Amino acid sequence: MGRLEFGWKASQQHFTIGEYRELWTVVDESGFDSCWVFDHLRPMGRDRTGDIFEAWTILAAMAQATRRVRLGTLVTGNGYRHPALLAKMAATVDHLSGGRLDVGLGAGGDPEADAMVGLPVAAPRERVERLDEAAAVLRLLWDTPVADFAGKHYQLAGAVADPKPVQRPLPLWIASNGERLGLRVVAQRADGWLTATFDDEPGDLGRLMAVLDRHCDQAGRDPAGLRRGVQFPVGEDADRTLRAAARFAAAGFTDLVLMPRGGRVEQVAELLPRLRELG
Repeated sequence: MGRLEFGWKASQQHFTIGEYRELWTVVDESGFDSCWVFDHLRPMGRDRTGDIFEAWTILAAMAQATRRVRLGTLVTGNGYRHPALLAKMAATVDHLSGGRLDVGLGAGGDPEADAMVGLPVAAPRERVERLDEAAAVLRLLWDTPVADFAGKHYQLAGAVADPKPVQRPLPLWIASNGERLGLRVVAQRADGWLTATFDDEPGDLGRLMAVLDRHCDQAGRDPAGLRRGVQFPVGEDADRTLRAAARFAAAGFTDLVLMPRGGRVEQVAELLPRLRELG
């Protein structure tokens, strides 16, 4: 699976664009492997008020403001954009970044925010079905000259999507923890699995890792070829951050995305040499 990689989650709420530009520069220059945004219509947390910027336009700006760090969504809500539109957006950002994009995709589901703008609130099974079809549509549009697709939820008829992404293939990460359907979609469609926890230890994620391995086996895929990424919180306690990272690495995660909970990016960047030793 390659080396252990470290990312920073820069959720685009409650700060100014100028502050985000400064943050991206620090992440880019301090040695992180990736920088991620989220995809929500309202701020997340107990107080869901305040400023929040849109995910993919922020990614386009980040692509221009950085030079080496990889960029991604953790994760794109599938229900917010038709996959044909998302395919075009992703190819554009991949070109803007010079081939540094990772596409994170999830089934979505934020009933409070979705109801606010009149989006339909689909049942969990339908959301996963749509996720599966969307992943197939993205691959077709990124990788084939002309795409046809006859799904239950999405259809393509002689669809052309040029230019193709810089990266061939463009990395697709899927976030879904459903043991019967969601992880099966990951095993069949994704280059990597993305998940998240508000704790600093794997807990039940270790068991889900084994379930994902079984789905890979059933799909005729080597589980070792699938990267596994996890987002977890970090604060100002350096030793606690190191212990948490060690636990997730030992559980088999290949990409550790650090989410600030009181810790500043500069503080965590100073730990990168010690974090690298885990991999």
